[in-house]
Amino acid sequence: MTPSIVFSICNNLVLPQWLLMLVAPKWKWTHKLVDSKIIPLLLSVVYIVYLLQAKGAEGGFGSLEGVMKLFTVDVLVLAGWVHYLAFDLLIGSWVLKRSQELGIAHWWVIPCLILCFMAGPAGFLLYWIISRFYK
Repeated sequence: MTPSIVFSICNNLVLPQWLLMLVAPKWKWTHKLVDSKIIPLLLSVVYIVYLLQAKGAEGGFGSLEGVMKLFTVDVLVLAGWVHYLAFDLLIGSWVLKRSQELGIAHWWVIPCLILCFMAGPAGFLLYWIISRFYK
């Protein structure tokens, strides 16, 4: 399977959970999906597979230039993207669960989830700010 096909599969794999968290946050199947962490676990396997395929690639994590070299290798770009997909989904799942524990109205959480999906740390920050007002 080419990295492009795996990229598309992984992008589509996360969409059902994101949509359920947005539109059916209290549905039992949403909770089962979030609690099982099955999608981030599957993405973790994909991440490791593609990371291992790039053994010996030039570059490294010690400098911006080194990281830029790593990201000239298609399987490492794919691994990096899958890393984002997995961790953004984990943060979004945590935001949903924690907001429900705190009793935060879901309409306050929706922008946080959208930002988590599109720009993970920004969604986490927005949730953190909102949650301060609910304490």
